[in-house]
Amino acid sequence: MTHPQADQGRQGATWLMRGGLRPTRQRLVLADLLVGDGCHRHVTAESLFAAAEGCGERVSLATVYNTLRAFCEAGLMQEVVVDGAKSYFDTRMDDHPHFFWEDTGTLTDAPAEQLAFARLPDLPEGTELARVDVVIRLRRV
Repeated sequence: MTHPQADQGRQGATWLMRGGLRPTRQRLVLADLLVGDGCHRHVTAESLFAAAEGCGERVSLATVYNTLRAFCEAGLMQEVVVDGAKSYFDTRMDDHPHFFWEDTGTLTDAPAEQLAFARLPDLPEGTELARVDVVIRLRRV
């Protein structure tokens, strides 16, 4: 991850504006860590907190959690729940599957063009499909 001061937060500020979020100092720091180099990220709140600390930025873990939730609500990120206790936050917003590497606890993109569904189950009456999350759990042999 890049240092948030490296690009004066321009990438992060543009990203925040796209989501209609006010660019507070802490949001700018976290946004630049997430999108400052133009690459997509899969982060946990803890990993983003550690990255901010590693750059000398003072931000609480609670603020990181709240900010990630705000980014999701603004449509800038999506939350990927691996199991009931572990969430990852993804800056890539198109529909795509993920690999979860059990040995390292990391989440990576899986090739969407290789995934095929023959059929989804009938939806309960009065509902519509919001999205389908596919997490493929991997274990090295």
